[in-house]
Amino acid sequence: MAHTKHSMSTDVESRRRRSTEGSEPFWDHDPRSRRCSSQCDRLCVAGAYLEIPDTPSPCTSQYLGHYTPKCLSAQRHSRCTDDVWQEASIRTTIRAENEVEAHKLANNYRFGFRKWKSHVTERPIEDRSDVVKELYSDLNYIKHHSGSLVSVGNVIYVLLFGWWISLFYFLVSLLMFCTIAGIPYGKLCLKLSGYFLWPFGKALQKSISLVKKCCIKFPHCEAIPEVDERKESSEVKESTPLLRSAPAVTTEIPLTALPPKQTRYWCRLSTYVWLVLGYPLLAVVHFLAIFLSWMLVFTIPVSKMNVRTLSIILLMPPEEVIIRTVKKPQGCETRVLLCCYRAFNWYYYKFTVDGINVFAVNLLPLVIITLVIGYIDKEDYYVSSEAKFATAVSSIIPLSYYIGMGIASISAQSNFAVGAVVNATFGSITEMAFYITALLQGHRAGSKCYAEIVKSALTGTLLGCILFIPGICMIIGGCKHREQRFNSRSAGVSSALLFISIGGVFAPTLFSKAYGNFICEGCNNSPGNTTKPFLCNNCHYDLSENNRPLFLSHIEPLVYTISVLLPSAYLIGLIFTLKTHSHIYDIHISDAHCHVVSDHGAVVHWSRARALVVLILATVMMAACADLSTEHIKPIISNSSVSQYFIGVTVLAMVPELPEIVNGIQFALQNNISLSLEVGSCIAVQVCMLQIPLLILFNAFYDVGFVLIFSDLHLWASIFSVILVNYIFMDGKSDYFQGTALVVVYLILLALYFFAPAPLGC
Repeated sequence: MAHTKHSMSTDVESRRRRSTEGSEPFWDHDPRSRRCSSQCDRLCVAGAYLEIPDTPSPCTSQYLGHYTPKCLSAQRHSRCTDDVWQEASIRTTIRAENEVEAHKLANNYRFGFRKWKSHVTERPIEDRSDVVKELYSDLNYIKHHSGSLVSVGNVIYVLLFGWWISLFYFLVSLLMFCTIAGIPYGKLCLKLSGYFLWPFGKALQKSISLVKKCCIKFPHCEAIPEVDERKESSEVKESTPLLRSAPAVTTEIPLTALPPKQTRYWCRLSTYVWLVLGYPLLAVVHFLAIFLSWMLVFTIPVSKMNVRTLSIILLMPPEEVIIRTVKKPQGCETRVLLCCYRAFNWYYYKFTVDGINVFAVNLLPLVIITLVIGYIDKEDYYVSSEAKFATAVSSIIPLSYYIGMGIASISAQSNFAVGAVVNATFGSITEMAFYITALLQGHRAGSKCYAEIVKSALTGTLLGCILFIPGICMIIGGCKHREQRFNSRSAGVSSALLFISIGGVFAPTLFSKAYGNFICEGCNNSPGNTTKPFLCNNCHYDLSENNRPLFLSHIEPLVYTISVLLPSAYLIGLIFTLKTHSHIYDIHISDAHCHVVSDHGAVVHWSRARALVVLILATVMMAACADLSTEHIKPIISNSSVSQYFIGVTVLAMVPELPEIVNGIQFALQNNISLSLEVGSCIAVQVCMLQIPLLILFNAFYDVGFVLIFSDLHLWASIFSVILVNYIFMDGKSDYFQGTALVVVYLILLALYFFAPAPLGC
């Protein structure tokens, strides 16, 4: 009996260890969270052999809902059977800072919801890492700096900004010296000329008359006047006990104090000479530096430095501004006017403005420029049609980001039903705006080329989401984490839906291959020679024009039937993954102490009303940019030596998906490859099961010539890609080699499209 118990406990422990090793690693590798997960695993595994009391586990959160462990639910007797080991192996534990973030993280794992990496609530700067704190610093503290000030970024600053800012300050100083009255400002500009040539390791501060003594042990100290240190030391000697701890080290920090009596700032002649002659010239210089450094993103510290100089330092009395070389602080951070150590920081790609990534902020003016030049310069007098097409396509990138941010914000602050409606309504708005405007443009021009480009874009989105997005995420994630594991059951659901959707979308094409008439144009043969084959040009299956009975009687009803079946399958997938079999995902949202931080006062970046307004505005501008891109694509497809297939498969298909690619890469870097794979699968399924049926419905009400018949290249490329990705996803593991295989296959298919001849009608 003892031997039996020992073998059973050993078996339980081995299975628990395997399930723990096979579980999806959670995002924050905090050791306390790891202990919490182990405790939850022990409770769950023990349920297979022991009776679990009705008392909820300490790891169960009040915000989990149906994401709680199944073996702790009311149905534990039916759930905790042999499937408990498989369910334990796919358990995913993630951390949530507040209730809104918990909803957003849970939505990421819901089928049909847009995956979003960025936070939708404000995060206290005190809880961020030192790297992130430096990004949001105002450059007004002297901090401890390790390393040399002579870095590549600082040298680049001198080449890009330092020399000409310093030169302008020198010229303005000469101007101030010539005015006689502005000599004090001339001296200031001369000092600032040397400062901006190499500002690193120097500090700008006010003149001082008080000293701040800061204790390393007690950093919250007060400003006190200087006293006689000899008297103070004698008093300490008389009252100090024999046994005491070592005295804390203090550092003298200059503080701002009331300046000595002098002429008031606004009562001086030099002030008005400076504000009329010197300040406006330097304002232009600083505005140019601010704009250039902000647009480069990684040089944002230069922008901050120029902003503080323009708004504070240049409006101070010149005698109050002094420049000194920074010495290493002995414990406390000294507050000054300006102090910069680095002009270049790679981590500024994380910088956000009101929750919006800095790249999306910088690209927003491009949208305004695109709309202005597109609808004002209609005759292409000032800007070429090719340039308008490039700006219109590029404008789709930030608009896609704003739409994604709006969807995530509304879904995180709403219930499941509202989130599902918003995702279904706006989730595919980017692609649908382009497809419909392209079809309308082709209908007005009487050209079938636009319909073929739309089909190429649809196929390109499928190939990119099936091959490129998972592949690049596997490569980047595998290089950092070597081997990553994902939920094979949820990936199996997505793969099954991909098979269904690909089979439904290409069923009319296969039907046409079986029953359509294969005709060729321009067939000829040498007279009197019956041995050589015929030479034929432009061979294709005739379906819509000369073979109308087949199309109207067989193919068109088949297309309408498929357009009903595919959304039905999508709805069944939603019910399966979100209701009846939600345990497949088994998501646990917790912090390091096994519970969600109940912060009902979380400050969201965008309220629901603001997010809805942004969604509507971004959708309208997206439609306008899509209209401009299709209007000015004609010179590209007419004069370009590249195949129209290639343009549709690459530029028009993948540019709108760039924000999703970035989200997938960020998930992979955080060792959450499951969401990286779901990003591509979700988009591919929505293309086949929602977007294509909507295009068929639109064509049924307004005939724009869209026929669901794809070329052979689209057909076989899509089928091969789905088979390959299902084979890759079979074992539930990923590494950079598998990702490389997917990306190489994707590049091979792009090469096929690049060298393919032009489609019919182009």
